[in-house]
Amino acid sequence: MSALEIVTVPCLSDNYAYLLRDAATGAVAAIDAPEAAPIIAALEARGWGLDWVWLTHHHGDHVGGLAALVARFGARVLGAAADAGRLPKLDHAVREGEMVSLGAAQAAVIDVSGHTLHHIAFHFPQARALFSGDALFVLGCGRVFEGTHAMMWASLSKLARLDPATTVWCGHEYTLANLKFARTIERDNPALAEQGAMIEAARAQGKPTVPSTIGRELAANPFLRAKEAPLQAALGLEGADPAAVFAEVRRRKDAF
Repeated sequence: MSALEIVTVPCLSDNYAYLLRDAATGAVAAIDAPEAAPIIAALEARGWGLDWVWLTHHHGDHVGGLAALVARFGARVLGAAADAGRLPKLDHAVREGEMVSLGAAQAAVIDVSGHTLHHIAFHFPQARALFSGDALFVLGCGRVFEGTHAMMWASLSKLARLDPATTVWCGHEYTLANLKFARTIERDNPALAEQGAMIEAARAQGKPTVPSTIGRELAANPFLRAKEAPLQAALGLEGADPAAVFAEVRRRKDAF
């Protein structure tokens, strides 16, 4: 089994990029490129090069540093084939279901359209790590800018089926705001209370709230709990279609 080293790189005001290094080969990839300087600093501090930048979606706060990274390190760029017209120039275009390699480490490409069309996530099954971009956040999910609520629910449902021990590495530090909102939906959820205490302690120390796990998110994230009876009851939507329940949660968060 290939060991995968993961480094969290804070960027801009609340973005995260991630550096991944395959221990077996020394191959290095960045997940997204919000800005170049912090990523370059993190690489140089470790004496690493950069072989790849893997893009989750086309938004500027995820690709803004790409050109400088390519120029400095000669990194190749990977992204969704279906979104090649909006992404920077790709060296490798991928589709859902494909496996992509970082040295000896293998990741599955998952289409998580909704926040944007053709947004992708990367799942390393052996390392039990998910890089979800702006699809799934700790206690939250991305705004539905380009897709539909039903599409976003279908995308999140794919992620919900992953091993509960899978770590979730998301694209933003939105967690305190997500926690505040989640408490308005399921204030009496004990899993939310436990996770909330951990989150508040981490942020009080200036630490990231990532990674979470799929298991923790299934227990506390209202956007993943649309088919659960306690959440449906809290909304007065007992027995409703989970996609409709999700849509109501998302509408409430949009107005929050």
